[in-house]
Amino acid sequence: MNITLKQKNLADGRISLFIEYYKGSSTNVQGKRIHLRDFEYLKIYLHPEPKTPKEKKENKEAMALAESILAIKKAEYVQGRYDLKDTVKSKRTFLTYFEELTDEKRLQDSSNNYGNWYSTLQHLKKIVSKNMTFDEIDERFVKKVHRYFEKDALTKSEIPLSQNSKYSYFNKFKAALRSAFDNGYLTVNYASKVKSFEQAESQREYLIFDKLQRLAKAECKYPVLKKAFLFSCLSGLRWSDISSLIWKEVRDEGDISRVNFRQEKTDGVEYLYISKQARDLLGERQDPLEKVFKGLRYGMTYNTEIVRWCNRAAVPKHITFHSARHTNAVLLLENGADIYTVSKRLGHRELRTTQIYAKIVDSKMKEAAEIIPELNIEL
Repeated sequence: MNITLKQKNLADGRISLFIEYYKGSSTNVQGKRIHLRDFEYLKIYLHPEPKTPKEKKENKEAMALAESILAIKKAEYVQGRYDLKDTVKSKRTFLTYFEELTDEKRLQDSSNNYGNWYSTLQHLKKIVSKNMTFDEIDERFVKKVHRYFEKDALTKSEIPLSQNSKYSYFNKFKAALRSAFDNGYLTVNYASKVKSFEQAESQREYLIFDKLQRLAKAECKYPVLKKAFLFSCLSGLRWSDISSLIWKEVRDEGDISRVNFRQEKTDGVEYLYISKQARDLLGERQDPLEKVFKGLRYGMTYNTEIVRWCNRAAVPKHITFHSARHTNAVLLLENGADIYTVSKRLGHRELRTTQIYAKIVDSKMKEAAEIIPELNIEL
């Protein structure tokens, strides 16, 4: 395993230091080469462009601390290779560890991902003792949590959880177990000992081209929101990836443009070609570390404005920002893109995730990239 110190630009402008555990590569069922990586965020941050002596000193101290942690992690890996149990880590409480993971999600983005981690934590507090340590975790405990989500877990309105909530919350629990195993808190990967819940097919709101054209021509109170939403419709990028996009990740190569970025959700590095119209929405190039969609924030204000914007455009649908990503998938398939290309462009790890969109579309397949007709955008 190769253990290295890496950096990540956060939405709030700071640079987060994290450790990457590279485990090698393998080939998936489609014959594609995939790299196996895990990440541990250190909650240590750098100033992006230190100007004052104080900021430079803080950056130097932060890097020294991170490098010290890296050295410890490398030593722990050697210890783990020889099945030497870390007694200090095994005495940590599970809920404290899960709370730390949840807090990391809050710092990384403001999307539904953090909300799902937070909700999972609230459920776990109902059945897991706050004093329970990693030493006490076994396969029976994992099955107990599974039974709780399957039969006993209720919403705030005291009704049983939906199938997709069970799927999402239990997967967060398993993700925490995997992280604990990878980081030496557990000597057994209990996440692999129990199956997840089946995911139910959910309602995916999207816009057909005519409705999208109405939005493109209608007034939106926040121009940056309109640009970002339409860019998502044309590119398929998630909110978390768009809100954190910086100019050095936008590459212009003659008449061709692409976006190089690490997906917030999957941590996979992507190289996404975008159409000329999508590139035009980004505007003139700015400083490499500056946000492309400067001022874009997640919150009730922007969510409400999307609804009002749809009302002005006479689009009677419950549209959220994530609907833009659904729209991109449907428009690509309707205009002839094959499902493998769409899956790759959306960054899906499994083809079955993309096949949900294919059920919506009846048109034949052909090449994708510039196949979505141009919008008449009035900003």
